[in-house]
Amino acid sequence: PIKYWDVNVKGSQCLLESMRKHGCYTIVFSSSATVYGYPEKIPIKETALINPINPYGKTKAAVEKILFDLSESNKNWRIASLRYFNPVGAHPSGLIGEDPNDVPKNLFPFVSQVGVGRRKRIDIFGSDWPTPDGSAIRDYIHVMDLVEGHRAVLDLLLMEGPQSFAMNLGSGKGYSVLEVIQCFEKAFKKELPCRIVKRREGDVACSIADAELAKDRLGWTTKRTLVDMCYDCLNWQNLNPFGYKCS
Repeated sequence: PIKYWDVNVKGSQCLLESMRKHGCYTIVFSSSATVYGYPEKIPIKETALINPINPYGKTKAAVEKILFDLSESNKNWRIASLRYFNPVGAHPSGLIGEDPNDVPKNLFPFVSQVGVGRRKRIDIFGSDWPTPDGSAIRDYIHVMDLVEGHRAVLDLLLMEGPQSFAMNLGSGKGYSVLEVIQCFEKAFKKELPCRIVKRREGDVACSIADAELAKDRLGWTTKRTLVDMCYDCLNWQNLNPFGYKCS
C-alpha cells in the first residue's frame, strides 16, 4: 500500500505540479476499473458508485479526485481519466510484451509462463464464484486496442478543448478464468496443469465494462478477440521464454 500511495498519488501530484508550472494542461490518466469495487450492476457504467475495495483502486480513485479538483479550479485543463478493464496480450511482432518481476499477479502472464514451462501450474483463485463455471469473469482488452483508445481520446481532447471526464476502456464482453485457460490450451496445443486455491481478498466475481461512452464520443470499439490476445501473448512468450533481456 505504501508504494501504491507513493507512486500513484504522490508521483501524480509531482507530475501535475510540474505540468502546471510549465503550462502543460493536457493529460490522459491511466485509471482502473478497480475504482468501482463491488459493482451493483453489470456491465459497469462510468456513473457507477466509486467504491474501491483494495489499496490500488483507492489510489487510482484519489488521483481521479485530484484531477477533478484541478479541472474545477483551472479551466485550462484537458483531462481524460481512462478506466482500464484488464489490458492483456502483446504486440503482434512479439518484440514487446509483458515481463512481470517475480511471480505474475495477473492471469495472462501466469498462464503463458506455465505454457512454456517456466512455472509448474496455474492457480485458479476460487471455483465457487456466482458465475456459470464458478470462476471469476473479467473484461479483457488487447493492449493494441488500448493504444488506439489512447490515440482517439487524445485527439478528442486536442480538438474539443478544455474539459474533464472519466471513460471506460473495455470490450463489453466477459470471459471466465476457465475460458481463458481453455483458449490458451488451444494456442499451446496442450493441456495446462491447474489447481483450485482459495479466493484472493479484494477480488470480485464479475467485472465487465459498459463501453458505450467510448463508442459514442470516440467512435472507438475493441477489434481484437480473446483468441488474438492469447496468440499474441503466446508469441511474445515463445520468443522470450525467460523474459526480456537487453542484448
